[in-house]
Amino acid sequence: MIGFFIALLSGALMSVQGVFNTQVTKTTGMWVGNAWVQLSAFAVCLVAWFITGRDSITAIAKVEPKYMLLGGVIGAGITWTVIKSMSALGPAKAALLIVIAQLIVAYVIELLGIFGVDKAPLDWRKIGGLALALIGIAIFQWE
Repeated sequence: MIGFFIALLSGALMSVQGVFNTQVTKTTGMWVGNAWVQLSAFAVCLVAWFITGRDSITAIAKVEPKYMLLGGVIGAGITWTVIKSMSALGPAKAALLIVIAQLIVAYVIELLGIFGVDKAPLDWRKIGGLALALIGIAIFQWE
């Protein structure tokens, strides 16, 4: 149950962060704003590392496969795409499209068992849920 609430909090934080980042880039520009987001996240992680216990930094070298270390690069791309989509579409439409893209890609990752994720069987109820979400997007976009 705690995972459910953490996921809800994550979604809420992503929406608020997207709005904040979009506003910051209006003054600073895309790459200065994006760098600030990544730098401030790094600072928070350092503080948390000092407070909660110090896992070995050298453990990073043991991560396999090495492409899994590209999460930060992907994070910069996420920040850029969220800012651009919220600026072009507004927070609600952008968040809706972002979430449906997350659902589709996450389900494909599960179905194919890629990136070290356990392979999941095809579930037509989940396909139906995705289809319903896509219908929801069409209704949401309809003016």
